[in-house]
Amino acid sequence: QSLVSSAKWLQRYGLKRNKLSLSQILSQIGFQRRKDYVTTLGKPVASRYADGLFPQYKRAQDGSMYNLTAKKELILHFVDCLMGAIELYKQRMEWLTSESRQIFGVIQEQCIVIVLDFGIAAPTEFDLCRDALSMVLVEQVIQIARFNLIRAAQGLLKWQQKCTPVSEHTVKSAVMWLWKLDHMTAVSHSSSAEALLEAMADEAVSS
Repeated sequence: QSLVSSAKWLQRYGLKRNKLSLSQILSQIGFQRRKDYVTTLGKPVASRYADGLFPQYKRAQDGSMYNLTAKKELILHFVDCLMGAIELYKQRMEWLTSESRQIFGVIQEQCIVIVLDFGIAAPTEFDLCRDALSMVLVEQVIQIARFNLIRAAQGLLKWQQKCTPVSEHTVKSAVMWLWKLDHMTAVSHSSSAEALLEAMADEAVSS
């Protein structure tokens, strides 16, 4: 039962290449009960000769019945494979939800602009935002090709006029610029939209 539960879970996330989906496992540890058309009866009839001979499993998706014939050793082999795959997924999820990825997700684009809208954040919140932004710059932006920072305000503040190639120097410069920003600056109701439009005006930007 635990083998089937694990296979169902992994099927949702796709392990077909490793033959660890539920259908693939069932085909390797047993055989499906077949139906064939019987002319004299005028209807499909399922074979029942294996009833009582083997443990059986009924797939909820389509109602198909499998007779399980594998020996204990093969079952334990698949249990080990599934548990190993689940552990890899756990490690991947822990990585995806750690550090800057927990807040920003995983940045996949190669040319981005980060629009900063601090609104009327309190000083402690303002510093927390800058901590988070510094983290994403050092951990993720350093891995891409080009970037820029724009602060939404009554007068837009731009780190650079256009997206700049990524290097240790430019990332460090951006972090320093971030920490030199004033806590409060004049804002308007349209400043966020204006900052987004300014970001998208750079044709090289993909996100």
